[in-house]
Amino acid sequence: MLLGYVIEIAEFARYRGSCRDDPALIENKWDGFEAAFLGFEPRKLVHKPDEFWEKLASDKRIVRNPQKIRSVRDNAQFILDIAAEHGSFGKLLAAWPGTEQIGLLDLLAKRGARLGGNSGQYLIRFLGKDSFILSRDVILCLRDAGVDLTEKGTAKGDLKKAQAQFNAWQKESGLPLVHISRICAMSIGENYDAERLKRATGGED
Repeated sequence: MLLGYVIEIAEFARYRGSCRDDPALIENKWDGFEAAFLGFEPRKLVHKPDEFWEKLASDKRIVRNPQKIRSVRDNAQFILDIAAEHGSFGKLLAAWPGTEQIGLLDLLAKRGARLGGNSGQYLIRFLGKDSFILSRDVILCLRDAGVDLTEKGTAKGDLKKAQAQFNAWQKESGLPLVHISRICAMSIGENYDAERLKRATGGED
């Protein structure tokens, strides 16, 4: 069971670092991350005093961003809390219906650290959950299809409308949400060659 916790918190931290920093930099420092964060064992991390976290802000083995460092501690506690309630974070993800994705995103935003907005959407995709991502092009696609979204598509009303449309497309096509989301993203806006997309986004929308 603990191994599952370790993997999950490592994925949280790897995601939080690589999505906005240079992925190659994160990869090159990853051994340092694992050592600095005690192998990403949540139970060890949540019991460390403030002094431990303060020192990490000057630790050259990692990317020294105080907010991201604190998010590892907070998300370690989040994972333990979810595990106590559902058995593991993975079990929660697996049981959560794709037709109610926006409810899962709301949970991440309210109880996780720095996991609101698009961060939560990319995180659940990163962890293997069949899901849609409201990237700029996906929002354009939805609006082009007649869905009444705001330009940014981040309001609660926007999320409900997007969820309803993805549910309808999935029911009609039988395709996974991730396929529909990527088809949507590729159908409008500027497209790039596969290699550039892989370098830029790791295969995401």
